Amino acid sequence: MSISRLGTANMYDRTINNINRQQNELASQMEHTSAGMRVIRPSDDPVAAAQAERARNRLERIASDQRGLDAQKATIEYAESTLGEINDALQEFRSLLVQAGNGAYNQVQRDTLVEQLTSLREQISKYANRTDSNGLPLFRGLDTKTGLPFPNDEEGIQSGQPNSGEFHIANSLNGELAFFSGKTGNGVLEIEPYSHAAGTPNQGKAHADIGVIKDPAVAAAVTTPIEITFQDNAGVLEYTTDGGATWSPYKEGAAISVAGMDVVIKGQPVAGDGFTIKPSTTISTFEALDRAIAAVRDNANPDGSTAFGTLSHGITKSLSELDIALNRVSTVRGLAGDLLNQAERMGNTLLAREEQVEAQRVAAEQYDSEGMVRAISQMQTQQTAVSAALQSYASIQKLSLLNYIS
Repeated sequence: MSISRLGTANMYDRTINNINRQQNELASQMEHTSAGMRVIRPSDDPVAAAQAERARNRLERIASDQRGLDAQKATIEYAESTLGEINDALQEFRSLLVQAGNGAYNQVQRDTLVEQLTSLREQISKYANRTDSNGLPLFRGLDTKTGLPFPNDEEGIQSGQPNSGEFHIANSLNGELAFFSGKTGNGVLEIEPYSHAAGTPNQGKAHADIGVIKDPAVAAAVTTPIEITFQDNAGVLEYTTDGGATWSPYKEGAAISVAGMDVVIKGQPVAGDGFTIKPSTTISTFEALDRAIAAVRDNANPDGSTAFGTLSHGITKSLSELDIALNRVSTVRGLAGDLLNQAERMGNTLLAREEQVEAQRVAAEQYDSEGMVRAISQMQTQQTAVSAALQSYASIQKLSLLNYIS
């Protein structure tokens, strides 16, 4: 039978190792408790660490979606405010156009208005061509030939970017709808003056309104021009709407029913004057502005007086086309408001999702209230144990056989 001997030095080493292990454990508990974290390193709890890492990745994606949504929202807000400026400019243009129809104005005064109208037209074009912070057109209609978003030939028009994800809105507005979907006349039919006798615009002072649709089906069925023609029959001015098969006496201001529409003609036409009714065509806002400017600028007679008939007709027609243009701008502005509402709802969803994922991350790696109390209790117990071990070791270390040998 062998006898094992345990030396004092070996016993001291084992005691020191145990004390070091307890101190390391105490340091770890203090680190976790002070941070309020149950999992600081993956080795603390591999499963919980993996859950927390996945939660952090989701939080990063949510933050990325929010940044993208904020950028798109800022672009749409800028585009919406630009449409407001366009609306104001169109309203001012319309007011000047009404002013140009004042019978007390001469052509010199109207030429001054033409300069103002032209300036407003240029402003509206610049507003429509605005770009966002990335240099992209707010209304997405880049023409690769001219580099301008909205030339009058309508080439290269794009309708705008659609939604591209759960938390994305369109990053532009529909410029085609805003500026290139207008209609001539009243939107269904348009009326143009003409003169059979002279082959030139009407010689009298008559002008027509834009017409009021009474029978939409009949009006929509018109595919070829219909003419209202005037003649002098023994001193009585008459008109026909069926090519001369039937003539009726003309009475200024009385509605003429033709093509499912009531047309009111004011002023005094002369024999040979007439009006052509034909289907409305698509017209851009810029073309409508150009026609309005031309109506004010080009209706001067050779003697310097104004051809009031064609001027009044041109202004009446242009006012209707401007009203349609204003409606288009208002429609797209309303769509911008809807996009901003969508962005607001998406932002709220992202915020709620962020709170949910953050709660999952916290649950995976942080103490709850009960766990925190338990961790503090364990730390205090460990502190007591380490303190007792140190004190015991200090006392034992002082012992020596020499103390008992005299």
